[in-house]
Amino acid sequence: MATAWDALQHAYGSAEDTPSYLCQLLDEDPEVQAEALGMLDMSVLHQGSLYSSTPPAARFVAAILTHPQTFAEHESFFPWDDRTRPLRAALLDWLGQIVDSASYGEAPGSEGDCGDDYGDEYNGDGDVDGEDEDELEAIRACRSIRPELYDAVEPILDDPHPDTREAALATVTLLLKAPDLAEFVPRAAQRLRSVLEADGSRRERASALLAMGAWGQDTTGFLNDPDPAVRACAALAPGCAHLPRATAVLLEALQNPVEADRWFPDPLPQVDGWFRFTLLKAVLDRVDAFEDLAPAAAALIPLASDYTVDRDWGPLLVKAFPNGHGPGQPLTVAQRELLQAVTANEECWGNMGNKIRWLREAGLPEQRDAIRAVL
Repeated sequence: MATAWDALQHAYGSAEDTPSYLCQLLDEDPEVQAEALGMLDMSVLHQGSLYSSTPPAARFVAAILTHPQTFAEHESFFPWDDRTRPLRAALLDWLGQIVDSASYGEAPGSEGDCGDDYGDEYNGDGDVDGEDEDELEAIRACRSIRPELYDAVEPILDDPHPDTREAALATVTLLLKAPDLAEFVPRAAQRLRSVLEADGSRRERASALLAMGAWGQDTTGFLNDPDPAVRACAALAPGCAHLPRATAVLLEALQNPVEADRWFPDPLPQVDGWFRFTLLKAVLDRVDAFEDLAPAAAALIPLASDYTVDRDWGPLLVKAFPNGHGPGQPLTVAQRELLQAVTANEECWGNMGNKIRWLREAGLPEQRDAIRAVL
């Protein structure tokens, strides 16, 4: 009631309708709750964009996280999300999306202002990638409430429901990437170490390690964990990038990518898509010679397709031909095996055009038969 909502904006204009949706989050009907969150998602966080109404809406949501009505379980308002989980978990995810959007372009060590912390995308005139001053102000305002959001979210790391704990951890992970919240990292990391030392689920321990890695914490003690999924998540930490043991763990996992994908049928909050994609990206950054990951490539290519080229066989081609393949240039054994596997996979040669840029970057012909001629 203290917020002048009619003076604020969301994706569809005036935010004067926002208070009713916020109040409906505490309705006794779970379907009303789900629809209210869906409407908030479409208005004050439309496709990840931030508005002047986003910060006060986020503060309200943070303040009701412990309300008993947030225990209600229901399906998402959106048909593409078929999960049934507590409203509290969905609200935490929603706050995490706001935090993620607010951190866009933020450089380590910045003070949270939207200036040079936008790096190359900040043009010095108040615009970031064409964004106007209103959105920049919304970003600043969302960054300014991160300490308040953290205070609301951190206690829920101990929630009795696993889906809610997972959502809380994902949001805390995003919050603690912020330079102005660095002081909270040791305390949160200590909580996660207790999770790792307990007899918890694979999923919970893996998420804890991904979070700790994102905060720059030491995960090397888990590179020899009995669970291969936990080992892999420990190895993904940026702090392990220089360790041969960590790279070996990732390569081992990639040699059986089908099994690696089965570790987390529902992607972890910190992972985008199939787990094998995350493993491969880390390995490509850490391995100098393509020959070192050729066995992993041989296991990955049968799973590849036109739709996955940007996440698997495209980057593998560029790794195999870092300087591009010149006319008449002989192929190494590893390069030949990679091209044979790619041309043999029918799924890689549909009508999608994404593959063209990767083939060009690798100095290879754009047609399948032309590559076969090189072989």
